[in-house]
Amino acid sequence: MRVMVTGATGFVGQHVVNELLARGHSVVAIARDIKRAREMPWFDRVEFIQCDLHEGFKPLFQPECLPNAIVHLAWPGLPNYRDFFHISKNLPADLTFLEAAVNSGVPHLLVAGTCLEYGMQYGPLTEELETSPTTPYGFAKDALRKALQLLQKKRPFTLQWMRLFYMYGEGQNKNSLLAQLDRAIDEGQPVFNMSMGDQLRDYLPIQDVAKNFVIVLENPDCQGVINCCSGMPVSVLDLVQQRCREKASDIRINRGYYPYPDYEPLVFWGMGAKLSTLKAASEI
Repeated sequence: MRVMVTGATGFVGQHVVNELLARGHSVVAIARDIKRAREMPWFDRVEFIQCDLHEGFKPLFQPECLPNAIVHLAWPGLPNYRDFFHISKNLPADLTFLEAAVNSGVPHLLVAGTCLEYGMQYGPLTEELETSPTTPYGFAKDALRKALQLLQKKRPFTLQWMRLFYMYGEGQNKNSLLAQLDRAIDEGQPVFNMSMGDQLRDYLPIQDVAKNFVIVLENPDCQGVINCCSGMPVSVLDLVQQRCREKASDIRINRGYYPYPDYEPLVFWGMGAKLSTLKAASEI
């Protein structure tokens, strides 16, 4: 397929582009910063277009160069989940872009969602579970999904909503947990400050996330909400201790230094029934 990837130089996007190319697809990579794009190992193998989707995207949808599908990952302002700009700016801008894509004739959208759409719900989170977001980011993503589902009734298209849980790996935000831990270890710091670490979360390596995106994209009959998750809850403390073992570090873990985040429940993880089915079918 000819696939357009927005946010191509972001944490998720750079790995999704790699995986698409590895699977033989052609990629139109969209990002705002061409300097950062030139640093990507795939830059010479894609059609790169420098574009701020909030400023002007019409040239992307000329009839002669429409993609077969769009993987929409761009979303400014992360990891600030609690600012209202997600609702006031990102939501309307993203809806305008995706509606224009559909109206131009793009038949297939694969859009990144978030586990924060579930809100303060505890335990295993299924794809059928009603959403109840409590953050502006979660609310904006949830509203975008619902708006696109309404748009489907007006103009049918394939909509796959990839609901992301927690990810780690190369290119992650420098303020994310494991990035901070790696930096502390590499700098020889004696102590790493963290919360108590009792939270149970759902983590996936970014390479697995990228592979999941391509598996889903290649199976357009699988529509609606798709949980991109491991299905296995892991405590934050266990994650940190495992990383210390991998790096052979004896850094002292100072638990309880930070409070628990107030925008997510103490215990939750995803149940990825649709992805499990797709993967099982691919192994037959």
